[in-house]
Amino acid sequence: MKLNQISIDTEYQGISDTTWQALFEKAISSGVLTKRHELFSGNEINVSEKRPALHTALRNISKSPVLVNGINIMPQIEAIWHSIERIDNQLRGVTDIIHIGIGGSDFGPKLVCDALLQKPHKENRNIRIHFLSNLDSAQLEPILKTVEAKSTRIIIVSKAFTTLETIQNATTVLDWLSNQGVLAQEIKNNIFAVTANPQQAITFGVSPENILPFWDWVGGRFSVWSAVGLSIALKFGFKVFQEFLAGAYAMDHHFKTAEPINNQPLKLALTTYHNQIRFGSKSQAIIPYAHRLQLFTEWLQQLEMESNGKTATLDNHSTTISAPVIFGTPGTNAQHSFFQMLHQGPEIIPVDFIAIREPMSDLPQAKIHHRMLIANCLAQSQALALGKPSNSSDNNLNEKYPGMRPSNLIWLPRLDAFNLGSLMALYEHRTFCLGVLYGLNSFDQPGVELGKVLAKPIDEALSNPSKLSLLNSFDDITKKRIEWFNSKT
Repeated sequence: MKLNQISIDTEYQGISDTTWQALFEKAISSGVLTKRHELFSGNEINVSEKRPALHTALRNISKSPVLVNGINIMPQIEAIWHSIERIDNQLRGVTDIIHIGIGGSDFGPKLVCDALLQKPHKENRNIRIHFLSNLDSAQLEPILKTVEAKSTRIIIVSKAFTTLETIQNATTVLDWLSNQGVLAQEIKNNIFAVTANPQQAITFGVSPENILPFWDWVGGRFSVWSAVGLSIALKFGFKVFQEFLAGAYAMDHHFKTAEPINNQPLKLALTTYHNQIRFGSKSQAIIPYAHRLQLFTEWLQQLEMESNGKTATLDNHSTTISAPVIFGTPGTNAQHSFFQMLHQGPEIIPVDFIAIREPMSDLPQAKIHHRMLIANCLAQSQALALGKPSNSSDNNLNEKYPGMRPSNLIWLPRLDAFNLGSLMALYEHRTFCLGVLYGLNSFDQPGVELGKVLAKPIDEALSNPSKLSLLNSFDDITKKRIEWFNSKT
């Protein structure tokens, strides 16, 4: 087994040995070690939905048994691996894949496909992957202008296969294929579904042999390791997908076995928690000094804020501390955007810098570019930590860098499938540890439901402007907004 190759430098956190000891004691008293065991053991750690959270089993390349209700689930997972490999071989020669999903069905595979696109010395097939998530047709239109209808395959990813955005986008794409002269049976053969509700996919029109299941013990934001990652295998080959799983497995092994003092996900979580307590920090910047990680923060926003953006604790009390607001842009672009605020703003905003040791292109000047990139990364973390006094005799505050701005530096030896898998698993486990420290359930997301429920009657009112009676159920402000929208039609 390849071991985790990521290293984490927390030196600019300014945390003393005594404080670290107190933080580790806090983690242990909060139950991190016990909860960690429950996470890997298949216990119902998602207590509100009475389910395990076994995304780690999806990348369990050792194939050691993982039990759910006394049943070893690894044969089911292995069967999915074989299905992904079969489809990978089956679709050679296809020009385009339209991957339709939203949220966890989109962020993970989209990040991986983008991150690995320019990695030197790896297979990059000519197949084009188009990710379609937004209900706004402006995202769909250029995709349909690009793809070759006869050699396009559709992957519909939806856990329940009822997600409004996904089903509407899929319906429009299938209508377009039909209008392009693709026969009904060809369309049926060319659709693949990844879902925990196979019957609903069959009702939609997907052939049973083209359905890849995943399970209710896989949360959407943790699902890239499942058949949700089919697009990764189609773009780069099944072996690359296996390497991606292997990298995550290496981080799982580290997280499960490392003592707290050396445990990377736990230490990363404790730095965030410490800064929230010490400085009252409400946000955190994630700055990858790697252009190909430009979607990493978008993926992490859902992972962190959907998991831990809550006020209700496991014992049904309110908490005043939960997920920080996650934001970020790759360096050096970020330096010309919001770094002014990071250096001199009144709020202390901790930063995670992510850096890659090897250049990420084959250009002749790549080493020069990369050296300068890393120099900027190290300089920014130094400036945030150490600051600079004013040069003026009158102590002009506008010239002063206060310093004492904490940051981590996360090093990857190279940006490949293995290390990307490790990096993503690192932050998954960080999120888990933070949830334990906050006393929250990191595996449900009740806050996303209300807006979905309210959208249905509003859509009905927008669709039927002549039925004024439909407006009676809305508050005055929403009623006025519906009337304004319908008045232009």
